Amino acid sequence: MSYFAVTREAGPGWKDGNGILEQPGVGDHAAFMNELADEGFVLFAGPLAGTEHGRLRALLIIDAHSEADIHDRLAKDPWTRSKQLEIKCIEPWKLFVAHDRLSARA
Repeated sequence: MSYFAVTREAGPGWKDGNGILEQPGVGDHAAFMNELADEGFVLFAGPLAGTEHGRLRALLIIDAHSEADIHDRLAKDPWTRSKQLEIKCIEPWKLFVAHDRLSARA
């Protein structure tokens, strides 16, 4: 498995003027994302700056086999199906610093 940084943004199905919690299907989306987190597929997820202006931008750190795996799994998100969210960018990501610090000789 490899880590990926995934950026998702509001798509054409996003209801402008509504915040995240006022979007149609928010409960189904939350349940779906929680399931991916429970499986260890999504490690971290949350909104990025700009979201406060009414259009969601989110960053996800995902542990997946490939970019195709990410597309396949996120295609099942109710907010993907309703075009409320779209993948904008997938980039491989390498963790260097975490709870366990890097060795100075690394």
